[in-house]
Amino acid sequence: MFSTIATTSAQHCALATERSVTDGEQPILGMLISIRNRLAALKKDRGNYYRPNDIVGLYNELLDQVKVLNRVRAKEQHDNDTYKNRVDSVLDECFQLFSLFYLALGKNKEIPATYVQLVTIKVRKELPLFNETGIYTDADLEPFQKRLAEIRQLVDAEAAKEEEEGEYDDCGAPKPEILLVSRRLRQCEKELSVLEEATRIICNELMPTYEELVSIRRRLTALSFVAHDVAIVEAKELQRRLIEIDDLRVNDRFVNAEDGTVSEGQTQVVGLLEECFDCLHDLMAEGSAVSKDLMPLYDRLMEIRIQLEKLLLTSRWTLRETDLWSYQVQLQDIDAMRRNGQFKDATGEPAPQQAQAVLNFLLHKCYNLVYKLLSSSEPVAESLMPVHNQLRTLRRCLLEVKKYGGPLSARDLYPYQMKLSSIDNLRTDGKFLDDEGHIPE
Repeated sequence: MFSTIATTSAQHCALATERSVTDGEQPILGMLISIRNRLAALKKDRGNYYRPNDIVGLYNELLDQVKVLNRVRAKEQHDNDTYKNRVDSVLDECFQLFSLFYLALGKNKEIPATYVQLVTIKVRKELPLFNETGIYTDADLEPFQKRLAEIRQLVDAEAAKEEEEGEYDDCGAPKPEILLVSRRLRQCEKELSVLEEATRIICNELMPTYEELVSIRRRLTALSFVAHDVAIVEAKELQRRLIEIDDLRVNDRFVNAEDGTVSEGQTQVVGLLEECFDCLHDLMAEGSAVSKDLMPLYDRLMEIRIQLEKLLLTSRWTLRETDLWSYQVQLQDIDAMRRNGQFKDATGEPAPQQAQAVLNFLLHKCYNLVYKLLSSSEPVAESLMPVHNQLRTLRRCLLEVKKYGGPLSARDLYPYQMKLSSIDNLRTDGKFLDDEGHIPE
């Protein structure tokens, strides 16, 4: 059923491809919008901690609406993969918001919390941007491989538990969140498999050259942010290195040094080499990589990047995971401006290659920062974060003391003992409680 949910929120702008909402789905749409609005109101309340009962109660309301939607679409024969309308878009937004709320509550190990990370990896273009640019190495894929494996283990364990306990709906189907997250997970695994296959065909002898070209290509993009007269100096050094790599080719091909046979992975390596030369030419020829009509978009992406980088530094003390929703929406709007993966200028023509590289680099960077913030979320409820941060700081101090060694007297350790004692006194019957006397995650 959840194959009917929109595969990307950017499709909000592609209303022409969406079906109209049927009479049977109108009440469901109204309820979903109501749930989304209540979530938005909760998100704006920064004066109080989120109450688990409020969030879980709303989540159960959402699941009830999903079950009704399943029945309506099965009756109307609209339960195929291609059928999408506004109900799917609003439902997707609700699940993303709930996912952020679950992270804020410290429920990181529960199925709903994984949804927004999968959306960021797949739908929000983290892996697709690698595929579009072709600028990545196996090391870039490792964090995603690890995280997807963790989510797969979590989903499989939950599905097995559900099957063992017989917790199915009236139609004998698994829980809605299992269906939804499983589908998102399969999308990510498929995308990741494509990326892994692209680098797997490059032979071991060519891999160091390929990785160096990836590094050069990224550096050329980074130089687009530097003043032209400064960038040109390093660009000439990169040009010399590219010529050295190009000279390694025999009859325009990289060959095995031992037997002279053509090395596997020619298409990827030669294509990347030529792309580096093209970008180098654009960089040395242009005073600014981004034209004036695209500068507002460039400035907007730079502003988002700066804000996200600040959050990355201060997230432990200031971030509520639900704060990331506004950045998700902004990036979605910018992503929707692209056509066939390209940004267009004022005339409707694709922007120059170097400008494309700069804007896509910034977009990818912003998505990556959002993903890092989601991944760094601690499985601790926000009401316990002050205590958690104190303990982390105290642990770092003790590790520093241990590192420098030396005999330590009881007097030397007294401040740390006092702090631990004050934190321990916050517990009631061995448990930390929130302001309402509940036991948070």
